[in-house]
Amino acid sequence: MSSVSQTPPRTAGQPRTRVWRAAAWPAAVAAVVVVLALTPAAPALIAQAAGAHLRTPDLALLAALPRPIQIHLAAALLALGLGAALMIVHKGRTFHRAAGWMWVGLVALTAGSSLFITTLRPGHFSVLHLFSGWVLIILPLGVLWAKRHAVARHRRTMMGLFYGGFAFNLALTFIPGRVLWRVFFG
Repeated sequence: MSSVSQTPPRTAGQPRTRVWRAAAWPAAVAAVVVVLALTPAAPALIAQAAGAHLRTPDLALLAALPRPIQIHLAAALLALGLGAALMIVHKGRTFHRAAGWMWVGLVALTAGSSLFITTLRPGHFSVLHLFSGWVLIILPLGVLWAKRHAVARHRRTMMGLFYGGFAFNLALTFIPGRVLWRVFFG
């Protein structure tokens, strides 16, 4: 008996389809929501978020933050904006290359400055610092893959850093009680 393949064979110019990658983002977001919902502080956070009203940003609160947090926040917001622009523009052109180098510098500054932020566990690293270490390892690899014209690897790495490192973490910074929450919803 011969086995019948469920998917047709891939032709030479046809890209591989990875269904599990398409399903990975919603699954990861759902997992984070479930974990956050199961924390002991979840009812208080939900109640605080439900009663929140957007207000004019409290810039005095930002000015009072320690210098490493100010640097981290400024670099992260600039990297988020520039990264969003890089996702839109045509790739491989002069703007993409120049802005890409600026983005890499901002990402490195964001990750590097986070190593000096120890407010969760004063004087010690927290679990979040593992992510910073990962960024400082994978970021040069993304640049190396671009220089070697490994476009698919470069794209996956940089998009992963952008969406996982900035878009996702930006959402986490707006958890009630954290600094950006207090700046906008106080």
